[in-house]
Amino acid sequence: MGIKERSFWTWLTASLFFRLILIYFPNNLNLASRPEISTPITSLRRLAEGYWLKQSSLSPYAGSMYHGSPLLLSLLGPLTVKRNGGQPNHLLCGLVFVIADVVNAMLIRAIGQVLQTSYNQRLKSLGLDAISKRSEILPSRDIAALVYLWNPYTIVACVGLSTSPIENMAVILSLYGACTCKAPLAAFGWVMATHLSLYPVILVIPVILILGYGPETPPRKLLRLRKYGKIEDAPSSDHSRQPREAKKQQDQAYNFSWRPVVKFIVWSMIWLVYVIVLCGLSVRQYGGLEEMFKRTYGFILTVPDLSPNIGVLWYFFAEKFLSDCFPHEHFVHDISAGYKAESPPLLSGLCVYCNLFNAKVLPFNMQFSFFLFCAYVGVSLLSPVMHNLWIWRGTGNANFYFATAMAYACLQIVLVVESVSAMLNHDRKLTKLLNAKYQDGKS
Repeated sequence: MGIKERSFWTWLTASLFFRLILIYFPNNLNLASRPEISTPITSLRRLAEGYWLKQSSLSPYAGSMYHGSPLLLSLLGPLTVKRNGGQPNHLLCGLVFVIADVVNAMLIRAIGQVLQTSYNQRLKSLGLDAISKRSEILPSRDIAALVYLWNPYTIVACVGLSTSPIENMAVILSLYGACTCKAPLAAFGWVMATHLSLYPVILVIPVILILGYGPETPPRKLLRLRKYGKIEDAPSSDHSRQPREAKKQQDQAYNFSWRPVVKFIVWSMIWLVYVIVLCGLSVRQYGGLEEMFKRTYGFILTVPDLSPNIGVLWYFFAEKFLSDCFPHEHFVHDISAGYKAESPPLLSGLCVYCNLFNAKVLPFNMQFSFFLFCAYVGVSLLSPVMHNLWIWRGTGNANFYFATAMAYACLQIVLVVESVSAMLNHDRKLTKLLNAKYQDGKS
């Protein structure tokens, strides 16, 4: 084991013990009650209440407490039973979430390895393999995994006893299966992620594209530059001038393979039927699948709970209430109709994107990375302050907390735009290098 490998495992072990220490003192942190960390869908307290109702021969969906998966209730419910001392056995649940975080980090590390290998092969096919041979403190895959483990959002989600680490694990497992071309694993992760939180259903599109094209496909512009030496020299209509080897390479690079996609669809149907059957058996005495769909997916889509959270959808409904009370102010209040958000969102939802982004775009440079870092720190610190001023001290109003939520939503947009821009700029740099290489060879 090399020095870099030992360094990675040392930091991983340190993050594990750091989480366990924080979980051992949950009352001092009181993170489980924070709306940025725990929601009606991911709250372990609500899961414990649902399991207590089930143990009392009542429907776990009775009232308005539990809105999660019945399978998750069966797995984590027994760990929430109170001990003889009267305190909930939160340590076992916390240990489960710590293990889930470690598994997530290892999956991100494996995804980073696959992406880095594909990226190196892409550079080699373009004749720029020397760029990938550079000295690093740690490989990008290890950095991405450690960033996930030491991300404050990931840590507070785990310590706050939110079920989001398990939901994140299903999402990452699906992407790992797609990157490694393991269709059954990708289908299992996608079905479970959709079952747990519904919104990952949109992952079916990128998963299919990854399975069909592979994790890394060179841009067509770079392939043409590699084949003809100059982009302008590439013929537009006369394909007879293309070398057979170059044409074959281009066809292979952009040949969409339907076999893994069909395999993914078939396995998705199998896992979906399996999950529905298990859910039906779990809730057959409590209203059946209809009641489950109404209390889980119906709760997410209809948004009956308007508790303030890090999203902006709750503020939209508050403004609609005001506009109904004051009809002459419709124009001012209805401006908020332009804001939409997942209901309810979490800070931990950013962790999966950020760290998979690190595994993919870590070699690239972002223009506003320092600004984004400072802005996220500011939002994280101001959010609990504004919530306290509004809810508990009464010295503020809803706009105080909504300002931090809107800033968080804007940062999400900037992060996505900057990540795409960084990859496009990297491809432009490769184009310049190929042009320079062609000119040197010609001279």
